[in-house]
Formats: sequence, C-alpha cells, structure tokens
Amino acid sequence: MRRMTANPLASNEPAAVKLQGCTNLKLRQLTRRITQRYDAELARVGLRTTQYSLLSHVLKLGPIQPGALARAMKMEASTLTRNLKPLQAEGWVELASGADGRSRLIRITDSGRDKRQDAQRHWKAAQTSLNKLLGVPRLLTLHALIDESLELLAPVAGAADE
Repeated sequence: MRRMTANPLASNEPAAVKLQGCTNLKLRQLTRRITQRYDAELARVGLRTTQYSLLSHVLKLGPIQPGALARAMKMEASTLTRNLKPLQAEGWVELASGADGRSRLIRITDSGRDKRQDAQRHWKAAQTSLNKLLGVPRLLTLHALIDESLELLAPVAGAADE
C-alpha cells in the first residue's frame, strides 16, 4: 500500500523544494481515475457520471432555463446542449416552453426521477468505496485543498468552467 507523502503545507520544508511534474497532468490523471470508478458503478444503470450530475441538477433546480443551468453547472451552453440530447432521447428530461414564446425550460420527467433515484444508490456505492479506499481524512484534506485553490484561482477571461 502506498503511503501518503508528507504535507508540505504542514511542514517546515524549505521553500526551495522543487515541484516535480506538471500540475495539470497530475490533476487530470486523478480526475480520470476517480471518474472511472463512478462511471463503472453508474454504468450498472446505464448512466455516466456527467449524466447523473445533469439529472441531479435538473431535479434540484428545475424547471430551469438552459443558460441558468449551464451557469449553475459551470459549463458552456454548447456542452450542456450536447449532454442533454441523450437524456432527452431517453425521455428523462424535456425541453418545454417557458413564460414567453422565446424562452425554454428544462425539466425532469417522471422516468428521469426514477432513473436518478436508481442511479443515486450506485453513486453512493461509488462514494463509499472511494471513502474506504482513500480514507475520509485524506478526502477531507483533498476537498479543503481543492476549495481553497478554487478560491485563489480566478477564472481565466474567455474560458468556461467545465
């Protein structure tokens, strides 16, 4: 079993210690590994992690305008549209008319609620497995570091959060 390396933020290591490797690559590798675990569990009910997240957001926030949903999920409108299509095709979400003829609202259907409920059990299983594998203290530290880093890093002008 690998041991977690010492936390340089909590140590008295000299500031001259050099980072090894590309931060972007390391974060992408970690994200892919974690996503694989959630996707493997959610595949049992025919969903991917992105689809589960989208169903969860529409359930919580809907009916909601597409632009507002894209902002809430920190994604490009075109990415949202692309990700909504398979959910619409399955009948799990629908795009309906809004308050006026020009506006649209995304809402979850009854079958979408059922699919999300089935998927939630598998999401919880993936979460529990990850908690056991990595340990809650490590995950609490990771979450805190991510939250702090997000606060420090302002979005780049013209780039969208995805």
